[in-house]
Amino acid sequence: MFSRLAAIWRVPELWRKILLTVGLLGIYRLGFHITLPFINHEGIRKTLENAGQDGLQGVLQMMSLFSASSLTNGSLFGLGIMPYITASIVFQLLGTVYPPLEQLQKEGESGRRRINEYTRYATVVICLLQSFFIIKALAGGTLTGGEPMVLQEYNSTSWYLLGAIVMTCGTVFLMWIGEQIDTYGIGNGISLLIMAGILAQMPSVAGEWIQKIRLGGVQIGTEQGIEKLLVMGLVFIGVIVCVIFITQGQRKIPMQSARHVRGRKVMGGQRQWLPLRVNQAGVMPIIFASSLLLLPFFVLGQLAQVWPESRVLDTIASAFQPGQGFVYNVSYIIMIYFFCYFWTAITFNPKDMSDNLKDMGSFIPGYRPGTRTATHLEQVMTRVTYAGAAFLAIIAVIPTIISTTLTNGDFRAAQFFGGTGLLIIVSVALDLVQKIDSHLIMRNYPGLLDSDE
Repeated sequence: MFSRLAAIWRVPELWRKILLTVGLLGIYRLGFHITLPFINHEGIRKTLENAGQDGLQGVLQMMSLFSASSLTNGSLFGLGIMPYITASIVFQLLGTVYPPLEQLQKEGESGRRRINEYTRYATVVICLLQSFFIIKALAGGTLTGGEPMVLQEYNSTSWYLLGAIVMTCGTVFLMWIGEQIDTYGIGNGISLLIMAGILAQMPSVAGEWIQKIRLGGVQIGTEQGIEKLLVMGLVFIGVIVCVIFITQGQRKIPMQSARHVRGRKVMGGQRQWLPLRVNQAGVMPIIFASSLLLLPFFVLGQLAQVWPESRVLDTIASAFQPGQGFVYNVSYIIMIYFFCYFWTAITFNPKDMSDNLKDMGSFIPGYRPGTRTATHLEQVMTRVTYAGAAFLAIIAVIPTIISTTLTNGDFRAAQFFGGTGLLIIVSVALDLVQKIDSHLIMRNYPGLLDSDE
């Protein structure tokens, strides 16, 4: 393994790409320490420390985990890259129902550039609106338990707009960093930014646990007992192995190519495989389900403050608090299944795939090209998606189980044992290693994932 890692530095083009990528990610993390001067950052820090992991503060920390953002610190990159991802998802969904966008998608590279341009414009609009309302919420104390976090002498609309423009410029700069990584670096730029934001939280979580261990020890039966640490380590390794197994899992459908006679040569006639991914939807179902389930918590929580005498609203809002309760987890699983099938139906078109196989002169043995092949592909994908949705549901509820049994309610630490964060880290790491392998194999070096013979 060490010799294979050393081979990376024997390829000048590869290690230059890696160093450029690491440098741009370092600039990305540096931007989180450039904060808006009119925000009371010390007050925000104390409020979040006193609030712990419960309520709205815990929800904001969970949102920041998978959006590579920090919604309450008012920094240059406080919005993260999530507005760009939101705009990309909106245009991808519109491409299935809006004919002009669908036509652009079929135009190839030129159409993709036009869609990317529209996505950037939409990102700027989303950033301006989102950043303005976040600063407005900080000024009103909505995000910090009622205490205003904008300094009194700067509490005006003009300063709100200035802060919104600065945070919008930060997100646009992150888009540029992601595109530079795509063009001159290695890996997917946007995915690497998200992964870097998730990994950046690991040292603080580890530091909190080390501090608890130093103060309380690791005796059996204590809050940080040795048996809990061993179980957490085994669960962490086991979940990563399962995530890699399912992420790389494929359902291979046999495919036969027709024979073509050209002159005296016989072309084709080979047996190949059509791979269908078990987890076709990726992490999108978890992101959609998490975001949508935040609405009942926010709306009911605000209504409970308007009518404090109504205990029913407060009880229902508590039931939908992320990571807490049976109602939330059951709703979470149901919505993950729904969005798995929804996203797969958008990204996987069996009719188009059947037509492509027919145009290439290939067919699935036992099924006529055309409608029967499309029906067979749809049936197989439906069954495969059920297994993939079950896997995502298990991964999504693991943090809740870990937080209630092993981490004593520390949902932020439990997020690294499952959920969206771990899925993103593993998926992006696998994609990065595969792209490094492609550079090594192209120059006759063994890849990092190659098995020893």
